[in-house]
Amino acid sequence: MWQIKRPPGEEKQERQAEQQSAAPDVAPVIQLNTGADQRQDTLLRLRMAIHQGLLDRLNLSMLDKLPEEQIKSEITQLIPELLVTFDQPLNREERSNLVDEVMDELLGLGPLEPLLKDETVTDVLVNGSQIVFVERSGVLERAPTRFQDEKHLMRIIQKIVSAVGRRIDESSPFVDARLRDGSRVNAIIAPLALDGSLLSIRKFAKIPISMKKLIDLESVPQAMAEVLAAIVRSRRNVLISGGTGSGKTTMLNALSSFIDERERIVTIEDSAELQLQQIHVARLETRPPNIEGRGEVSQRDLVKNALRMRPDRIIVGEVRAGEAFDMLQAMNTGHDGSMTTVHANNPRDSLSRLEQMVLMSGIDMPQRAVRAQIASAINVVLQVSRLSDGRRKVTSLSEITGMEGETITMQEIFRFKKTGIDESNKVIGHFEATGIRPKFLLEAETYGVSLPAELFRPELKLT
Repeated sequence: MWQIKRPPGEEKQERQAEQQSAAPDVAPVIQLNTGADQRQDTLLRLRMAIHQGLLDRLNLSMLDKLPEEQIKSEITQLIPELLVTFDQPLNREERSNLVDEVMDELLGLGPLEPLLKDETVTDVLVNGSQIVFVERSGVLERAPTRFQDEKHLMRIIQKIVSAVGRRIDESSPFVDARLRDGSRVNAIIAPLALDGSLLSIRKFAKIPISMKKLIDLESVPQAMAEVLAAIVRSRRNVLISGGTGSGKTTMLNALSSFIDERERIVTIEDSAELQLQQIHVARLETRPPNIEGRGEVSQRDLVKNALRMRPDRIIVGEVRAGEAFDMLQAMNTGHDGSMTTVHANNPRDSLSRLEQMVLMSGIDMPQRAVRAQIASAINVVLQVSRLSDGRRKVTSLSEITGMEGETITMQEIFRFKKTGIDESNKVIGHFEATGIRPKFLLEAETYGVSLPAELFRPELKLT
């Protein structure tokens, strides 16, 4: 068979040797453990022992070349043979689960695979080998998932980061990475993590969330969605502001759906997460330094390079440092309709953060000049927030109108007004227009986009 490395005649000797070496680690536990948790612990140890036995027998170089069904069939045939070594009876359901779990260990991310396949889970948070939390509908809950030990967890982390050309070790103990589906991963290990390695996975939907879906989820009212579509189609520069987990990237993906297919888009990210649906998209991703501290390619380097790639629009996943200056320069020099995100609690704070990041670029500019750059480059600030009940909403749509003295002036067009909390701790509130007609309406008309005046009536509560 394709997977056997050793001659068949050595199987009996192998079994005897494995029984002597492996049975003492598993058999005593099998005899002593009787409770549900103890049974789970037993099956976890058994799975790891079988996984190790398979690694000794399988030709690992062939795994990537064979279909998953064939691999599963071969493993299913080998597992009963390995179970004889441990003298462990399993019912049909346990045997089937064991095959799936061993497959996850060989080809996937081990105990994390069921959580990653669960569409109701949006975040997976691993606090050491024995504690795993998940987020469902904005609420955290503990999952029964656990790893055998710290080494097991480290092996899964190494598997994730190595797949995208990153590394994590004592000299570089934290890393941002991504899974194949674009899900965001952050890992931090000892000596920085004191009680075991920490792993955070922000899952992305396999099908990107559209603006229609956001309307159905009541994250955005229909009237605001029409205005957002007009903003993108009229090539206004947009800054999306919000806290961690507020839905900035989701909103950026949804807004990008309004971009014309004929435009060339260049995306720049630390870890590729955007899921743009257009055909003409050039995706760029930063590169961390190698083990010698060389070879780093920053977001700022990529923004500068993107200007030579004939982009119609530049989308930066998130500005964190000096690249903010180059992004503003791009917006001010013919790349209208560009978009980016920033961490901030409200629209005014987002402008202050941009100002601070421009100063981090090392450019010696007076404060007024920096603010003038921001006021000229950014047209719209979209604030997204995660409410106390876990729901995500657009809480403000503001337009930058210029400068008054040394202050950037802005006006709010729409907002979400909270009115209270009901008995189930759900936030009560409604969207409303402020009654201000935005200045970009005139620019939108030059692009053939017109909006009815009724959208901006202050007495109208939006749904």
